[in-house]
Amino acid sequence: MNNWKNSLKFAKELDSVDPLRKFRDRFYFPTFLNKKIIYFTGNSLGLQPKSTKDYIQQELDDWAKWGVEGHFHAKKPWMPYHEFLTEKAAKIVGAQPNEVVITHSLTTNLHLLMVSFYQPTKEKFKILCEKKAFPSDQYALQSQVKFHGFDPQEAIIEIGPREGEHTIREEDIIQEIQANGDSLAMIMIGGVNYFTGQVFPMKNITEAGHKVNAKVGFDLAHAAGNIPMELHNWNVDFAAWCGYKYLNSGPGGVSGLFIHERHVQNTELKRFAGWWGHDKSDRFKMPDEFKPMKTAEAWQLSNAPVISMAAHLASLDIFDEIGMHNLRAKSKQLTAYQEFVIQDINNRNSSFNLEIITPSNPEDRGCQLSIVAHGQGKTLFEKLSSEGIVTDWREPNVIRIAPVPLYNSYEDVYLFGEILERSMDD
Repeated sequence: MNNWKNSLKFAKELDSVDPLRKFRDRFYFPTFLNKKIIYFTGNSLGLQPKSTKDYIQQELDDWAKWGVEGHFHAKKPWMPYHEFLTEKAAKIVGAQPNEVVITHSLTTNLHLLMVSFYQPTKEKFKILCEKKAFPSDQYALQSQVKFHGFDPQEAIIEIGPREGEHTIREEDIIQEIQANGDSLAMIMIGGVNYFTGQVFPMKNITEAGHKVNAKVGFDLAHAAGNIPMELHNWNVDFAAWCGYKYLNSGPGGVSGLFIHERHVQNTELKRFAGWWGHDKSDRFKMPDEFKPMKTAEAWQLSNAPVISMAAHLASLDIFDEIGMHNLRAKSKQLTAYQEFVIQDINNRNSSFNLEIITPSNPEDRGCQLSIVAHGQGKTLFEKLSSEGIVTDWREPNVIRIAPVPLYNSYEDVYLFGEILERSMDD
């Protein structure tokens, strides 16, 4: 905006009219330094809601009181505990409740989903993914391909940025899908790229994939809780996400998965089965043959990890109170102000060379900005850390920051810029 100012007074003015400012007080900020910590790594591990302790304590108290009977008599009975999370999680990703379940961990869920949706043949066996996907995705794809007897070098197509660019053009993705249509079995891309923060056009990718009869899925680790989505309306086949980044559910927190309702009704779809995915009407009769529920719950293997889910529920209740569209409105402005502050520092210091490699179009990014500080290297990151700025470093030369709308303020953004400028002058 033309009237923005890189000043503490202006940042505080923006905070004073922020409709979400009260939610900042509902999170704990780290205290490991003898100075104020400015936390910009919600894209790696979200902060702890102050309510989390009470949610977990409730389950510990019920465990102490009821023992095994807590499955039926706890305040929130454990046997259907995952159901308390379903509707709230579905809103975050734009899904129907029967298309979503919270269970397992992210990469586990991706593997379980690919058992169902990567069904290669001799002719149609390739997978399209983005170049520089998160390594866990790459490892999962490589192992799935090998499991089916194919060579990853031949079966995995990585689409990357053009020479001299940092992000991947939509037209290049679509062209690659069309060019490999006869041999393409599956597309599996991150909804938001972890390295650059680029939001991929999931609706258009899904449409292009379906035109060549490929299944389309997304790893939403950096998208869930960051950007609004419409997985159901976009006709996405499958997706999975973690709970510990933007969804603030604690280290290694539980994961969510999405399967479009046209697939959950198909009981013949191949899958790895466990008893918690069996039809709950006769689950405890212990039948010999697996009968899947006709919901995403059929992809559950074991009963709910209740204590981890309690932490997740504490955060989901906050998201449900705010709504993703309200969060997104603040996110766009907060991230834009962050970008403005960085560019202002660049403009006022001719010796600085800060390059933001995240798209400048707000529709093409979430709340993450990835910065290359040319000529600085990891030394700058270490200086910021010593000053109480919690960001993260990604090789070879990127500092990632995430002004999370739930708990970051405009004052945080200004102070980051002040410390950044001082650190580069040192």
